[in-house]
Amino acid sequence: MSVAAVELAGVTKRFDATVALDEVSLAVNAGGVHALLGENGAGKSTVVKLLAGLQNPDTGTIRVHGQVAHVDSPMTARRLGIQTAFQEMTLVKDLTVAQNLLLPDEPTVLGQVSRRRALDRALAILDRLAIRGVDPRDEVRDLDLPVRQKLEIAKAIAREPRILLLDEPTSALSRDDVEWLGRLIARLRGDGVTIVFITHRMPEVRQYCDSLSVLRNGRHVGTFATADITDDQVIELVIGRSLASAFPPRGADRRGGAKAPALAGRGLGVGTRLHDVSFELWPGEILGIAGLQGMGQLDLFHGLFGVEPFGAGRIAIDGQPVTIAEPKDAILAHLGISLVPEDRKVEGLFLRLNGTQNVSLPVVDRFARLGLIDTETERAAVDRVLDRLQVHPRALYTRCGAFSGGNQQKIAIGKWLLAESRVLLLFDPTRGVDVGTKHEIYLLARAFADAGGAVLLYSTEVPELVNLCNRVLVLYHGRLVDELVGDGITEAGIMRGALGEAPRRAAAG
Repeated sequence: MSVAAVELAGVTKRFDATVALDEVSLAVNAGGVHALLGENGAGKSTVVKLLAGLQNPDTGTIRVHGQVAHVDSPMTARRLGIQTAFQEMTLVKDLTVAQNLLLPDEPTVLGQVSRRRALDRALAILDRLAIRGVDPRDEVRDLDLPVRQKLEIAKAIAREPRILLLDEPTSALSRDDVEWLGRLIARLRGDGVTIVFITHRMPEVRQYCDSLSVLRNGRHVGTFATADITDDQVIELVIGRSLASAFPPRGADRRGGAKAPALAGRGLGVGTRLHDVSFELWPGEILGIAGLQGMGQLDLFHGLFGVEPFGAGRIAIDGQPVTIAEPKDAILAHLGISLVPEDRKVEGLFLRLNGTQNVSLPVVDRFARLGLIDTETERAAVDRVLDRLQVHPRALYTRCGAFSGGNQQKIAIGKWLLAESRVLLLFDPTRGVDVGTKHEIYLLARAFADAGGAVLLYSTEVPELVNLCNRVLVLYHGRLVDELVGDGITEAGIMRGALGEAPRRAAAG
């Protein structure tokens, strides 16, 4: 029997009263691709941080290639051949691509960093890993989220690890980028690299991984060969119960049930990225927006929320023309437009503030009395929202950065429930959250629409669009090229339009 590349034996890790890992024992075979599954907060990220040298176990033993290892720092992890690509990216946004890829090993001449050599080395890394269209001299802050995620992965691979930890590596990637990662995984596996792959996406587990382990509430509940367990069995292990149906019923077509659309756009444009886009979103409807990365969907959502106003076209609420020059215009009570953004940590939350402060922020004036915040009333109102979202009451007084990605996303959604928004713009809302939390977000979106709200949904996961939406509009190179309705919404139909194979769609209205 071969020696495991990584083995945890009776590992426990506590954070005050919270037990993140409870006597976890599991092993990862050398040269394999092993999935680590579980809900947000199940302990997966804690395992990664222990192996990366960012945290130390309270009890238990870690072995690397059969030898007891005290992984007490990232440098120790590196000496052991362990590298990590984190979901919470470690890139320094104020530095260039080259500087990030080479830190802390930038080439020097006479004690000074050689920019020429650094540039050449970074170009070689990008070429070797087939990352196209990225200038090593660009600052990371100017890059889109998917590109930053690819660079986070590239930085780890460039250090030639023996053990590679991939923490939610595909959560921000497009379909093409996921295929790019799959090719890298195949190459690394051929070179004998052991890969621990944390994901919430079962198709990726089936495609890339030969074995998997499931954590639940900080405990190891099983390790299996991927071929020996069904998706339903995995889901039941992950959430501790059977999930009868991942998606709620779609709901009736509500178009025409109101006097006017809740939100409508006519001839909307943003520079060269969005062209003559027209649509109608009705009360009670979930309207999907589909498209490959960079087809104008982000510009559409940002424009509707006033983050980047449209250069052309007009917007109407309940049939009345409105001007949305900045987000506060969208949030105003008579408009009630809200946005759950692409990157919750950067755009959706203040991670150093607690859940009460984050949730109440858009309507904090509601709780003001003579210039002071009535904190008791504020907290009670937020508590009702968090209870509805099944977020633990400790979020009321705990900084949001201490919570799992799934709970952070719920808090980001919760502030718009408190604001009583009428139009909910959801931009890839299930990115990086577990299957149980995804199900809760699906139910929330459907309930919001059934109560008369209107939802505009973009998702990188096409099955979400197929199963949740009453209609789907497909974007290609900044233009709406197709509209799918009801049972006519299929993955094949969406992808045909997304790849430019659908006929030009007639403008709405």
